[in-house]
Amino acid sequence: MKTDFQKADLFAVAPMVDVTTSTFRRIARLFTKKAMLYTEMIAADAIVHGKDELLEFDPGEQPLTLQLGGSDPEKLAFAAKAGERLGYSVINLNAGCPSDKVQSGAFGAVMMKDPEHLADCIKAMQDAVSIPVTVKTRIGYDDCDSFEFTQKLIGAIHDAGCRHIIVHARKCWLNGLSPKENRTKPPLDYSRVYALKEIFPDTAFTINGGITSIEQCKEHLKHVDGVMLGREIIDNPYIMAEVDAKLFNNGSLIKAREQILQEAAELIKSYEDHGGKFRYMGQHLLNLFSGCQGARAYRRYLSEHLGDAHGEEVLLKAFSFCKRS
Repeated sequence: MKTDFQKADLFAVAPMVDVTTSTFRRIARLFTKKAMLYTEMIAADAIVHGKDELLEFDPGEQPLTLQLGGSDPEKLAFAAKAGERLGYSVINLNAGCPSDKVQSGAFGAVMMKDPEHLADCIKAMQDAVSIPVTVKTRIGYDDCDSFEFTQKLIGAIHDAGCRHIIVHARKCWLNGLSPKENRTKPPLDYSRVYALKEIFPDTAFTINGGITSIEQCKEHLKHVDGVMLGREIIDNPYIMAEVDAKLFNNGSLIKAREQILQEAAELIKSYEDHGGKFRYMGQHLLNLFSGCQGARAYRRYLSEHLGDAHGEEVLLKAFSFCKRS
């Protein structure tokens, strides 16, 4: 069991179903080289049953975390080993997703109900691999949302040897709210995550939930080790262009939107040349010009032509509408 302090990623893009696919991640790397990217949650059962194609990724997507869903320690260990073998940087266990589908499999947020079993799963995964194993969870569920409960939950994860925990700073309701509502309706409690860092100083904490700007990221980083953004990346992907320069301070320049678009057009051409379909990459660029003059015309044209071939031409045409508006 590994108990060494694990360095958190200053900035990470949250795992999101039907969003953080391989095509998304290849587009994301046009914006940032330093941010940690995540897969969608992949069920350990699927890997056990031979669906290794779910784990495929392009080397240019690294650093990359594989997020697994499951509640069987042996299956999670098997899937973690498969991820390590393929070259993932980190293995993450989802203990916070409240969707009905995940609940029916007795994993995700349901795992907060039994911290001891959650700890067993973490131990099995850690024993199976030599790369870091992390956990993404919430501060509570239903009426189990006291600070004492949160401390017990995080304590069990800590005692299992995990030294990097990603905390969505709101509880979830396992019944009565949709996954979308569970991302917005339960109130955020950032101070609770800050307090956890004080209680477990030997553990890296990444905070998640409701963060919408680099300035907010900087404020959180005064209290915790890392920040994770999810839905804001969909609405405003250009925020990723600021990450390397403003958070990692590596001297890189912030790319202009037009430069990213030109690079995306080249990437899309190569992708199509190898048999890919434009829509799988193009959809991740719909909001590239969010907040800019002409963004609506750009988005409208691009969305209407996602099914076309020669995607690089479609993308450049969409940009020409944006500039004229």
